Amino acid sequence: MAELNEPIVRQSASTGPNSPDVWGIYEPDTGSIQYICADPATKKAALIDVVLNFDPARFATDTRSMEQVLGLVEKHGLTVEWVLDTHPHADHMMASSHLKKRTGAANAIGEKVRDIAELWRDYYNTPDAFDPHRDFDRLFADGDTFRIGYLDVRVMLSPGHTLGSITYVCGDAAFVHDTLMQPDSGTSRADFPGGTTEDLWNSIQVILSLPKDTRLFVGHDYGSEDRDRPEWEASVATHKAKNVHVKDGTDKADYIQTREDRDATLDLPDRMLAALQVNLRAGQLPEAESNGAHYLKMPVNKF
Repeated sequence: MAELNEPIVRQSASTGPNSPDVWGIYEPDTGSIQYICADPATKKAALIDVVLNFDPARFATDTRSMEQVLGLVEKHGLTVEWVLDTHPHADHMMASSHLKKRTGAANAIGEKVRDIAELWRDYYNTPDAFDPHRDFDRLFADGDTFRIGYLDVRVMLSPGHTLGSITYVCGDAAFVHDTLMQPDSGTSRADFPGGTTEDLWNSIQVILSLPKDTRLFVGHDYGSEDRDRPEWEASVATHKAKNVHVKDGTDKADYIQTREDRDATLDLPDRMLAALQVNLRAGQLPEAESNGAHYLKMPVNKF
């Protein structure tokens, strides 16, 4: 399992016109995949779901993953146009605001982050805590479009894992976050506040209706019984043929039962209660108090 404990970088090269170069950067502490999506013609790029590292034992943050991503940007002569997240992550902190300061690029997330913020204001009993309009430059709606260099990007609302998760579709690449896992692992959990298994099923069906050669890039990988190296790319056709949860012929009711039975066995991510109140601020810590230190508020016996 050595590779699962080390940062790994792999490039998925452009397949031709209107197809981006994609680099996946594996973050081993949380099994997260961070992405660079770049237009080969202009060298303009978007950074997607980049991690702000957090040690839950020491309650300490650092930027080593972000620095690794920015090092790749520099190595390949890219210019960052966008800092993107697919949803407010529960298992890691996002580097959005830090990347915005470093690159000058606009940061963005889905517009339903406003509804997620409303849920978590209640959980944390902090009614004035989160202001997505302040902390993100763009809140994308379903169907919105934008460009990375000359490449068109379309936003799809993909709820289920959270109520506000979105997918970015750029040519023949789709960044599908915590919907699908690799085909041998199935799909992601749907038991977080605001998520539902039925919504996740419906979102996955939309993703799998993309052209069969579309490269699907997932948000996490933890290995499997048959492999000890992380993977994060597979085509729509491969998922439809081999995904153990949602391949062609799978019954919706059977999937929902399988997913809900699995979710009932899962613990909360150990970073979740810290991460959400940072990610709903685009990766910023709460304002420092009079002694210059930052503090997080943790609900006791709430979950």
